[in-house]
Amino acid sequence: MKFEEWNNFNSGAWENEVNVRDFIQKNYTPYEGDASFLADATERTQKLWDEVLELYKKEREAGGVLAISNDIASTISSHEAGYIDQKLEQIVGLQTEEPLKRAIMPNGGIRIVEKSCSAYDQKISDKLADVYHNYRRTHNDGVFTAYTPEIRAARSSHLITGLPDGYGRGRIIGDYRRVALYGIDFLIEEKKKDLESLAHASITEDLVRAREEHFDQISALEELKVMAQKYGFDISKPAKNAKEAVQWTYFGYLGAIKEQNGAAMSLGRTATFLDIYFERDIKSGVLTEEAAQEIMDHFVMKLRMVRFLRTPEYDELFSGDPVWVTESIGGMGIDGRTLVTKNSFRMLHTLETLGPAPEPNLTVLWSTRLPKGFKNYCSKLSIKTSSIQYENDDLMREYWGDDYGIACCVSAMRIGKQMQFFGARANLAKTLLYAINGGRDEKSGKQITDKTVPVTSEYLDYDEVWEKFDHMCDWVARVYINALNIIHYMHDKYCYEKLEMALHDKEILRTMACGIAGLSIVADSFSAMKYAKVKVIRDATGLAVDYKVEGDFPKYGNDDDRVDSIAVEIVKMFMNKLKQQPTYRN
Repeated sequence: MKFEEWNNFNSGAWENEVNVRDFIQKNYTPYEGDASFLADATERTQKLWDEVLELYKKEREAGGVLAISNDIASTISSHEAGYIDQKLEQIVGLQTEEPLKRAIMPNGGIRIVEKSCSAYDQKISDKLADVYHNYRRTHNDGVFTAYTPEIRAARSSHLITGLPDGYGRGRIIGDYRRVALYGIDFLIEEKKKDLESLAHASITEDLVRAREEHFDQISALEELKVMAQKYGFDISKPAKNAKEAVQWTYFGYLGAIKEQNGAAMSLGRTATFLDIYFERDIKSGVLTEEAAQEIMDHFVMKLRMVRFLRTPEYDELFSGDPVWVTESIGGMGIDGRTLVTKNSFRMLHTLETLGPAPEPNLTVLWSTRLPKGFKNYCSKLSIKTSSIQYENDDLMREYWGDDYGIACCVSAMRIGKQMQFFGARANLAKTLLYAINGGRDEKSGKQITDKTVPVTSEYLDYDEVWEKFDHMCDWVARVYINALNIIHYMHDKYCYEKLEMALHDKEILRTMACGIAGLSIVADSFSAMKYAKVKVIRDATGLAVDYKVEGDFPKYGNDDDRVDSIAVEIVKMFMNKLKQQPTYRN
C-alpha cells in the first residue's frame, strides 16, 4: 500500500508490512555535528511553560494532587478533550479534561483507588463503588482469590516484595510510532488479518485467549480514533508532516496512559523516527529549526505532565511521584551508522528550553562510537542538569538489535516485538536469615517457609550456611514464580493492556523479569563468614536475632574479587532456580 503522506520517503519493506525499524533504516539522516544548530525556546513556549509552572505550584499547595476525576473509570476515550491553553499549544492532549487532574483506573484494583482518593480527602462515586465491589472483579481481587497460603505468608513477611498485585505492572512499550507512520485504519486491517489467521486451527485455551485479545486490540485502536477526534484530529491515515507525526505518536502514548496506570509507562525510542519527518519538512521549506524545537518542547511538556493517582505509600516506596516516561536516545545502528540525529539533540535540548526535570526519563544509549559532538553535548547537559541516564548500547545492541527501548529504568526490549512481565523482587537477605533460622521469621518468630533444620552453632560456618541458603532459595524461587504466574494471569484477564498490545506484532517475545533485593547484604554476610568470624546472638527460644562480626572482611562494591565473586555466584545460583520453574505464557 502507498499513501500520499509517504511522499519523498525512501521505499522499503515497511510499505507493505508494519516494520518501523525498516522505515527508520531506509530514511533517517545520521548527524555527527555539534549543538550549534539548536534554537532557543519560542515566546509561545515560554508563555505556555509559565502556565504549566503555575499549575505545578497549585498542585504542590494542594498537597501533591490538584484534582481527581473520581466519577469516571478512565478508558482511552472516557474523558472530553483537555487543554492547558489551546491557542498556545502545538501538541494537544491530556489524560483528563483538565491539566494535572488525575484519572482513576479501578480495573487494577478498587481498594487501591479508594485508598488513593481517601488520602486526598476524596472518595469515588457511589455508582463506581457499587459496580467494582459487587459486579466487576478487578486484577487485585483475582490475584487474591488465587494466592496460596505460602505466597500470602511470603508476601506479608516481605520475603517477596513490591509485587505488582495491587498496581499496574507496566513495563510494556507500545510502538507508538506506528500510529504516525501507518495511521489507525492500516493498523486495524493488519490486526484483522492476524485475527483471521487465528481461525483455522484447533481451538485450544491459548487460541481462545489470542482471539479475544486481538478482538480487544482492534477495539482499542477504534477507540483511539474516537479520542483523537475529540481534539479535532483524524488519525485514521498516516501523519503528513512533522507536527502531525509528533501529535499522532503522542496520541498513541496518551491512549495508553489513559487506559493503564503501570509501574512504568515508557515512551520507547521516538526521537530518531520523528527526525525523518522534521528533516523532510525543513528541506522542503515548510518548517524552521525554531518551529521544530517548539514542537518538541510542547511534546515533552505534555510528557512532563503525566500523572497517576497512587497511594502515599507507593510514592514513598519510589521516592516521589514517579511515572518513568522513558525515551531512549542515540545509540548505534547494526550497520555502523550512528542513530543520533538532530532530533536527538532537540529532545535533550528540552532540559535547557524548559529546564531540568525527572520526566520524561531521558536515557542516552551510550556507545564509544557515538559522534563526538553528541558526547560533548550529553556531558555538558549532565553536568548542568543531572537529568540524563546512560545505558551501555555496545553491550545491549548485540543482544537486542538497534531498535530496542528501555522499560522503566533498565530493562531493554525490542520495540513492538517484545514485552516484559514485571516481577519486583525476592528478598535474598531475608532468605539468608530464614536459612539460618529454619524458615522462622527473625522478627515475628512465625514459621514462614517449610520447616528446616536451623543453624545451632555459636559461629556461622560458611559451607553449612551456604548449603542451607541454597536449599531455602529453592523454596523462595518456587513461591516467587508461582506468585508472578498468578499476578500476570489475572492482569491479562482483568486489566489487559489492549492498546499497548495493539501496537505490537502478532507474535511477541514475553520475558518474566525477576529481581533480587539485598544482594550486597547477602554477599557481605557470606564474606564475613569466610574472611572474619560471625557470632550468632539468640533469644530465649533459640531464634537468631542478631550477629556480631569479629575481624574485618572485604565488602561488596569496592572492586574486590573475593566478595564480588560471591555476589556473582548468588545471582547465578538463584537465576538457575528461577529458570527451572514453569512460567505463565512460557
